[in-house]
Amino acid sequence: MQQRTTIKDVARVANVSIATVSNVLNGTGRVAPETMKRVQKVIEELQFSPSTSARNLKDKKSQLIAVVVPFLEKGRLQDNPFYWQLVSGIEEGARNHALQVILIGVDEQETFSFVHERHLDGLIVVGVFEGSSALEKIRSLQIPTVYMDSYLSDPSLVQVYLDDELGGYIGTKHLIALGHRRIAVLTGKLIEGGVTFKRWQGYRRALEEAGIPYLEELVIEEPTSPLGGYHSAQIVGDASKRISAVFAFSDVAAMGLIKGLHEIGLTVPNDVSVMGYDDIFYCDYMIPALTTVRQDIVQKGQTAVNLLLRLQEEGVDANEVDRRVVLPVNLKVRQSTAPWRG
Repeated sequence: MQQRTTIKDVARVANVSIATVSNVLNGTGRVAPETMKRVQKVIEELQFSPSTSARNLKDKKSQLIAVVVPFLEKGRLQDNPFYWQLVSGIEEGARNHALQVILIGVDEQETFSFVHERHLDGLIVVGVFEGSSALEKIRSLQIPTVYMDSYLSDPSLVQVYLDDELGGYIGTKHLIALGHRRIAVLTGKLIEGGVTFKRWQGYRRALEEAGIPYLEELVIEEPTSPLGGYHSAQIVGDASKRISAVFAFSDVAAMGLIKGLHEIGLTVPNDVSVMGYDDIFYCDYMIPALTTVRQDIVQKGQTAVNLLLRLQEEGVDANEVDRRVVLPVNLKVRQSTAPWRG
């Protein structure tokens, strides 16, 4: 088996010291232009690639960041394509800076020991709640961290999130404009300060503006997962509730709901209009294609990793980093919503 080329081999062939090769690789120290060209030529000829692990030990950096999803109310990570699109955006942004990304789901008992065990350089934390034990544990790590979809009150924390209240508002306004008045919402667990709570506030504002009474019986707190949506079909299909439209606060819940409605003999949108939230990749490929409140999931991931990189930069004053980045949402109308037929 051919042995791996080392920095010693490069130094021997180029007839320079190991320190000189290191300076060329790292752009440090003083190296004569002719010597630099010779070393670079040898590096290319020998196809030398410096050891990442060795460099990490020297710099005490792993070039590794983690996307952390605490208290995953939406179900298992692999059940929700939203997280894979999000990580794709983060990975795309990180790749340009030679960073690697791992995705970790944690529960309330998590000690976050993996942060030190893996020598992580930073965290992007999704959906952590004010006052939770997870938040306190993460802050105690004293590691560069960007919080996503968390709505935390501490102004010193760096956060990126959507205008979720507006998303709930414009989604509900769309259904009202189609003539619907008995509009159910599939919210998942409503916790003040959470993403679904903000969307629910937008729903209530749209109803109030339209003069439509808010009814607790139309709020379905099943998990915003495919299974949660599927189980919700039994509630939506209850004729006594006279539900003509459902606003699911995630696309995967809307998908499960449409399947469940189909199995009890109701069609979308002829019998019930259904809309989601997020605009994940699969929305265009459903039958019917899903009307949804769109967020740019990839942009959100890239924004988070750019903020994290700013926090990691040496010599950057923390006050120079944006503390709140609010991303826009918009309505994406497809075939799963239609005018109320009375």
